[in-house]
Amino acid sequence: MCRSVDQRRGFSVSFANIAMPAESAVPMHVAMIMDGNRRWAKERGESSVEGHRAGYETMKKVGDWCLARGVKVLTVYAFSTENWKRSETEVGFLMSLLEHALDKELNYFIDRKVRLRVLGRREGFSKKILELIDKAQDATKDFEEMTFAICLNYGGRAELVDAVREIAREGIAPNAIDEGTISKRLYWPDMPDPDLIIRTSGEERLSGFLLWGSAYSELYWIKKFWPALEESDIDAAFAEYASRQRRYGA
Repeated sequence: MCRSVDQRRGFSVSFANIAMPAESAVPMHVAMIMDGNRRWAKERGESSVEGHRAGYETMKKVGDWCLARGVKVLTVYAFSTENWKRSETEVGFLMSLLEHALDKELNYFIDRKVRLRVLGRREGFSKKILELIDKAQDATKDFEEMTFAICLNYGGRAELVDAVREIAREGIAPNAIDEGTISKRLYWPDMPDPDLIIRTSGEERLSGFLLWGSAYSELYWIKKFWPALEESDIDAAFAEYASRQRRYGA
């Protein structure tokens, strides 16, 4: 059952109907920080626009690779709250690429029976993009092969701030607040926590990605830039994940 979008604070969905199997060699929820588009392009003497274009194609391939391996939730960090600070040209291209993806490639999700969800704040996007987001989410809401969650205008701190604001609006007494009170007011209230978080480009930090849900996530760093990612890199990450013993603080 999909929870309605709270227009005041951002894209928010329910994932209560996702059936998560027991611990498995395949991570059921994979989250990816798609880093290195601009550096990949610079190495080739190309513009950042070309890097983002190549990164977009890689994102689609990664979606197929994860789907083929039985991943149930794939979350990608596509555009952060800080990315608005980039050049007008770069932001403009990213918005046009987003509009194209939502408008022209909806069948990518429909053909694969993949549910699309968008997490983040709604402000800053054009009316056209917001309409396309709502249309795509509605068109794919009943699909269960995999959920593809895209973080747009997302920041881990922003998500927590928005949750606290909602708690304050509701007038909940301080002594009545627990972890559940907060988690139910995040952009992804019923979504399973990520089992594995992968970041490309050699950087080894989360950059505010899924701060609440990543408490016990396994982290895996890939030196390659995002557009250079290959299917074998996904297999290597999953093999490393399968070799680890997850203790959840015990």
